[in-house]
Amino acid sequence: MPLSASASERGQLPDLRKDAPVSVIGAGIAGAWHALLLARAGRKVTLYERGDQAMTQATSHWAGGMLAPFCEAEAAEPMVSQIGMRSLEMWRKEFPETKFNGSLVVAHPRDRADFERFAKMTTGHQRVDADGIAALEPALAGRFHEGLYFPNEGHVEPRLVLARLHERLIEAGGTIHFESEMTPEELDGLVVDCRGLAARDKAPELRGVKGEMAVIKTSEVTLQRPVRLMHPRWPLYVIPRENNHFMLGATSIESEDELVMVRSALELLSAAYAVHPAFGEAHIVEIGAGLRPAFPDNLPRIALGNRRVAVNGLYRHGFLMAPALAEKTLAYVERGVIDNQVMRCL
Repeated sequence: MPLSASASERGQLPDLRKDAPVSVIGAGIAGAWHALLLARAGRKVTLYERGDQAMTQATSHWAGGMLAPFCEAEAAEPMVSQIGMRSLEMWRKEFPETKFNGSLVVAHPRDRADFERFAKMTTGHQRVDADGIAALEPALAGRFHEGLYFPNEGHVEPRLVLARLHERLIEAGGTIHFESEMTPEELDGLVVDCRGLAARDKAPELRGVKGEMAVIKTSEVTLQRPVRLMHPRWPLYVIPRENNHFMLGATSIESEDELVMVRSALELLSAAYAVHPAFGEAHIVEIGAGLRPAFPDNLPRIALGNRRVAVNGLYRHGFLMAPALAEKTLAYVERGVIDNQVMRCL
């Protein structure tokens, strides 16, 4: 339910005293951004993570890292794009060395209807013809007749930036404990709960939505930005990464097993081949899946309770929304600012 003054009067909201220690549970993208902003604000922050430093148990480990608030407007609620726009600014400031050079949406003639619907449902794009596509991505010259170019979008490499966020937390005076599985009841002071699906002991309505991905390697293709390919069931994308690697993603399946289906693997690899035949000669480096935590409405929540702030339900948009959600939590902790769009009482 939305917050109200009476909630605070009943003592349901956390202790926000400046000298209260802050514990953040979960070192994925939401927890890392929350811990970093709170530490930079002068709070004594400890970040707890149940997995090891490789973060292979985290949903963030399997993410695409696309910062695409305009593209996401095609299927997501306006709130997602609004929060994402602010996050995009924060990513640019925190990692100015990262290339934010847009994204490109393409389709084969048989999927023209899906392409036009995508164009109608989104803003912030420029229509480009075959020559325009070739100018943006020379490797795709002659392969597609028309595309949508979103110049203000970007992408990050999740595993790299997550490690850097952890490093910057330590530089800001914070502490990280890996292989430390904690619950809010075990910790003193203010607790920021970013456990994802592990928080179902407090939020049983959470569900896991499986996202499958593959990483391939080839020196035969060069891309400067993520390329989304229209698909009958979901847009599939090819994201360039360092050292001639490409991430292929991502499915969105209402299932909580973490195994990759044969059909999904075939579709991911076929999508890459459809973008450029040279991907057919690429080597498969990795195939895996992660479970995205989602509430029934697929929207994020910052829930406020006794000594606890719970941030969850980022669904498919973790890297897109995490910085701005952390900023909202910080505004509440520091100044009591309540954003009824995302904040609720526990």
